[in-house]
Amino acid sequence: MKRPARKLIAWLSIALPAVAVVPMTVAVMLLVPAIDAYAAAVGTGPKDLPTVINSITKWLVGLLVSLATLFLTIGFLRLLVAGGDPGEAAYQALEEAVAGGVSITGGASLHYGAPALAFVLAGYDHPSLAQARAVAAAGTATVTRRRLEAAHRRIDQHHPPPHYAEFDLIRGLTGLGVALRRIGNVDLLRDVLDYLVRLTEPISGLPGWWCTTGPNYRQPPPVGGHSNHGIAHGITGPLALLALAMSDGITVDGHTEAIQRICRWLDTWEQHTSGSAWWPQIITLDDLRRAEPSQWGPLRPSWCYGTPGIARAQQLAARALGDTTRQHNAEAAFTNCVNDPSQTTRLIDRSLCHGTAGLLAAGHRIAANALTPIPLTLLRHLHQHATAAVDEPAGFLDGAAGATLAVAGTSTTSWDACLLLC
Repeated sequence: MKRPARKLIAWLSIALPAVAVVPMTVAVMLLVPAIDAYAAAVGTGPKDLPTVINSITKWLVGLLVSLATLFLTIGFLRLLVAGGDPGEAAYQALEEAVAGGVSITGGASLHYGAPALAFVLAGYDHPSLAQARAVAAAGTATVTRRRLEAAHRRIDQHHPPPHYAEFDLIRGLTGLGVALRRIGNVDLLRDVLDYLVRLTEPISGLPGWWCTTGPNYRQPPPVGGHSNHGIAHGITGPLALLALAMSDGITVDGHTEAIQRICRWLDTWEQHTSGSAWWPQIITLDDLRRAEPSQWGPLRPSWCYGTPGIARAQQLAARALGDTTRQHNAEAAFTNCVNDPSQTTRLIDRSLCHGTAGLLAAGHRIAANALTPIPLTLLRHLHQHATAAVDEPAGFLDGAAGATLAVAGTSTTSWDACLLLC
């Protein structure tokens, strides 16, 4: 098995410097434990190499386009090389890649540039990665301070409500807070928490997180803006981070009140269908005036916008506050949604963001903390039988990487912290 691995290493030694300073996404960087788990599960051996090499070729080409290669390389090297430390060449390539720095542009976030790299490198203690970790951590701090300054300036000057990219998990300060928590920058994390507390304070009768932009960039925004409730782009992302930080013993002034403020809002808009609780994905100004959501019932049980993500955020908040009533309610909402075929049949792919992988990942964490046992057999079955689309990308949130990670376990890397599940 060493010959094909050496060929791959030789190719990477040429290819990687060409993308060395290109911003990296979390996408396939997190595949290392998944590849290890997959190899152990299927017993990959010499007879499987043609298939594996073919997969490598297809994935690397796609990932070069999507600007995320280095940690996939480490994973594949571990898969292909027997014994020793198969990742040395990849580690060396990574050192070279960060020598010129990583992106700290305005678009840098948990899934892009220095913060993405910092999040991933925190899971590896290889000595040769020390400089890479330092570079990524410094870049993350720079990005965070810049974004905090802009956000506080907007609030201080009474500028229009924020775009959700200011505060959300995917592109905003909540995601940067996740990276800071991962790398242990507690002081700067507290600064992010201070901002999130301010974000929850009402402005002109509306929540501070009320957005004038819409949840779907392909469609015009709702007239008058909206409150977004999804964990990926909405207020349950900040709720989860505030709760996790509190459980870690990291708190700021107004911390408890901010959590309670978000929870009260969610309580106000909690709906019930056939005895099962659910929350609308968004609330518009018209909904607010009518005191009734326009969403007629629960939609797909996705991590990004559906009950699983919202329920996990509320479970985390309940645990942080010691609120067993809220915890029971959140866990019951999750259990009811996964046992409702009218909801689960809405899942049409196996992705983390809006498919069966996200449902399973949320289920793992909710069940681990549940007050009463929550079986996951049905969720595993749903994910196992979810068919990969012909054009399924290789990426993390929407593709094969995330679908694989959902069954790879989380105990050693807590990779799902980037989903705010832990």
